[in-house]
Amino acid sequence: MASMVTTEKSAVQAIRLGGRPFQQRECTLLELVQAVSDVTRDEREVVQTVLHMLETGRVRLRGILRSVPFRRF
Repeated sequence: MASMVTTEKSAVQAIRLGGRPFQQRECTLLELVQAVSDVTRDEREVVQTVLHMLETGRVRLRGILRSVPFRRF
């Protein structure tokens, strides 16, 4: 099982929005979940990584869920 940091870095690279690593990215929740799921098979790690990326501002949601507080997911 990959560490959450490794999973997060791989997911950010998989999203490929913007170009520079570690810059804030905008994506849909579906794109984010798919990117994280591509680098881990552990559902718990997917949820933890997605929440961490949203909490830390590494990723910002776009689309219909952009204004919904992520803790409501």
